[in-house]
Amino acid sequence: MSRIIAVANQKGGVGKTTTAVNLAASLAVTRRRVLLVDLDPQGNATMGCGIEKNQIERGVGDVLIGACTALEAMLHVEAPPMDLLPANQDLTAAEVQLLSLSVARETKLRQALKAVRNDYDIILIDCPPSLNMLTVNALVAADSVLVPMQCEYYALEGLTALMSTVEQIREAVNPSLEIEGVLRTMFDPRNNLANEVSSQLLNYFGDKVFRTIIPRNVRLAEAPSFGKPALLHDKESRGALAYLALAGEMIGRGEAPLAQPLAAAT
Repeated sequence: MSRIIAVANQKGGVGKTTTAVNLAASLAVTRRRVLLVDLDPQGNATMGCGIEKNQIERGVGDVLIGACTALEAMLHVEAPPMDLLPANQDLTAAEVQLLSLSVARETKLRQALKAVRNDYDIILIDCPPSLNMLTVNALVAADSVLVPMQCEYYALEGLTALMSTVEQIREAVNPSLEIEGVLRTMFDPRNNLANEVSSQLLNYFGDKVFRTIIPRNVRLAEAPSFGKPALLHDKESRGALAYLALAGEMIGRGEAPLAQPLAAAT
């Protein structure tokens, strides 16, 4: 059974796009059928997959306003093998059109993905760094929310706001929405505050906090400039190995056997 997971946090700079791209790549090398949806007008996930965002003919914005289907806008990424629903700045105009609608504006993405969700094991949605109509569409379409966050004080405040939004979406339109997990990113164990916030997360969310921790890693930061996930940029880096571990942990939570990784990951 396929799952749609929104990667969301209203605070910027916490590693949402890095997580979406690298987790998608890591799941793809375990022979899962993966679709990555770039729902951020900045198009960083699109660029991170090696696609020039200003040259795409159709994107997720066209899908949301009904100009084309999700299948017509998709692009295939060769390595690792997965599909991408790309985005660029045109998505901002699409959001404005959504806001002008009086009914069903929050369900456009769910309706668009309904036709293709059974073709994939995992659909990951990279959300923008704000709680806008695009993020609401992602949360309505998703089965669960993966929350990347840095272990710092302001990140806790953003997490509280996101949890409130998730609860509102659950009550209003998507009662099955759940928390996939909280992912600690850019973690430096030498930082006392980071360790303190990490402990607070574990106390509050318990086993919803992923055991896998994403460290601060130069290779993770470099990879997007090469249009590659870290797995292809430097497969031996701590960042690449951490996201492979996260993929394994997620698969283990779903009680699905981990397939033999492709050569790119070995």
